[in-house]
Amino acid sequence: MKRTTVVLMGIAALAFAASALAAGKPGPTIQLRATALGKIVVNGRGRTAYEFTRDRRNRDACAKVSGCTSVWPAITVKGNPAAGPGIKRSLLGTIRLAGGVKQVTYAGHPLYTYSGDSGPGQTAYVGVSQFGGIWYAINAGGNTVR
Repeated sequence: MKRTTVVLMGIAALAFAASALAAGKPGPTIQLRATALGKIVVNGRGRTAYEFTRDRRNRDACAKVSGCTSVWPAITVKGNPAAGPGIKRSLLGTIRLAGGVKQVTYAGHPLYTYSGDSGPGQTAYVGVSQFGGIWYAINAGGNTVR
């Protein structure tokens, strides 16, 4: 009997989540996480959000470099990103990529994750030079964290 109740509760939770998405609720939460580099911007799963030094304000350069997006995937949303605690909503935005995909930006920096991160809060790749630029983290003020 208990197992049935747990399964039914799980199904109800999934149904609720699906209805919230269908209703146009905010997309993934961009939040702050304490790391060895201080508090930095992360995606909804706690993965470090990176900026790319080849980008310009609200312009993704990685998408134009062969192989870049497979290593450094853009943080994307279907609706609007949600601002978690410590994130300045006024600095959070989106830009349109090819095909109409919306990439999340913070203080004008297009945001990416790193495909090789081993888990939430990983910062070992901050400062890595790849694809003709350097990948840094960002703090709550939208400034580069090296």
